[in-house]
Amino acid sequence: IAFAFMMLVSFNVDAQKFRGLDKSPMDAASFGRGNDQLIKVYYGRPQLNGRDASKLTQKDKVWRTGANEATELILFTEMSLGNTTLKPGTYSLFTMPSDDEWTIIISSDVNNWGASGYSEDNTVAKITVPVTEGKESLEAFSIVFEESKKGVHMHMGWGTIRVAVPFTK
Repeated sequence: IAFAFMMLVSFNVDAQKFRGLDKSPMDAASFGRGNDQLIKVYYGRPQLNGRDASKLTQKDKVWRTGANEATELILFTEMSLGNTTLKPGTYSLFTMPSDDEWTIIISSDVNNWGASGYSEDNTVAKITVPVTEGKESLEAFSIVFEESKKGVHMHMGWGTIRVAVPFTK
């Protein structure tokens, strides 16, 4: 019986196949700590790999804002985007990039692969923000947060593209 058990265990260990590192790994960015956390995003980080970020962001089309699953936005407290107040909860973050500005779209659609689950009917907030140019090129799409006088700015960057999204408390 002990021999049979050892054989069963060894077969199960060998049966496990682990994937290598994803080409566009998931990451998270947040602002605040512990019970004082305000906002968090989970997003895929596509790489340039010698390509042009402005061509990869699907200009003038709804983009998942990263790679793989649509970017997930979690608000831990009531915040505003433009003139729209958002309740605490989980949302999807989509964007519609263009050369000079990006439209930022907060949607009640969640658990989406890419932008395929996006429906304009489920848009809960939308704002247009200007595009600026960074001094350095970012190989991986990146999101970071920075405190502002009235809340927090979510900064997105890829290549030399930079976009700041103002969330207010």
